[in-house]
Amino acid sequence: MTQTPDAVLVIVPAWNEDRNVGNTVREILAVDPRYHVAVIDDGSVDDTARVAREAGATVLTLPFNLGVGGAMRTGFTYAQRKGYRRAIQVDADGQHNPADIEKVLGGLERADISIGARFSDVGDYKVRGPRRWAMVVLAAIVSRVAKTPLTDVTSGFRAANERAISQYVAYYPAEYLGDTLDSLVVACHAGLTVTQVPVAMRPRAHGTPSQGPIGSTIYLARSMLALALALMRRPRRPRRSEEAA
Repeated sequence: MTQTPDAVLVIVPAWNEDRNVGNTVREILAVDPRYHVAVIDDGSVDDTARVAREAGATVLTLPFNLGVGGAMRTGFTYAQRKGYRRAIQVDADGQHNPADIEKVLGGLERADISIGARFSDVGDYKVRGPRRWAMVVLAAIVSRVAKTPLTDVTSGFRAANERAISQYVAYYPAEYLGDTLDSLVVACHAGLTVTQVPVAMRPRAHGTPSQGPIGSTIYLARSMLALALALMRRPRRPRRSEEAA
């Protein structure tokens, strides 16, 4: 199945987000008729799937919780099978403003992967203390790998063109929290280019962030480990069949 060239698959990984996902889907669909929404219901035990479907999304339900990495690989596989040339991740909690999707997609005019960066002089999103210091270090390391300045390499608000979709289908780590860094480094090793555009983050409408201080520390420790493993992994370029997919 081939989509129109300007169609965009908006992939929304969701785990127990029935209070947020409906508004998120409706907001995305209201922004632009070219946006098609696929909610990856990542083993939710609440009404996430029903709410998302009633809001107008296509819902892919995983039998159990795989984490963001597994959900995103499912979404990219769906995008490739349905013939989408562009896909973008938007979080179900509403923190990513759908009005910024076009801005992030605009980065694909000069790179294969476009990151919506939270620390680029737009908005008032702040991270302080050790978490901020670690994120600066991570950004500096990945910037060297990507050969371009990046300030927010852990952002999940990122778009992919057809080449990047193929790369993600071939390799996207299922391990939660290793997904953003590991997938980015492997994509760079495969020859894909990366850029970023500034975006603002919004507060969650309902619920609380999944990470408190302890969770954030564990997150960063695992991110450092994921980055170290990704850097040691032998660079890999897509096979011809993957590039042609």
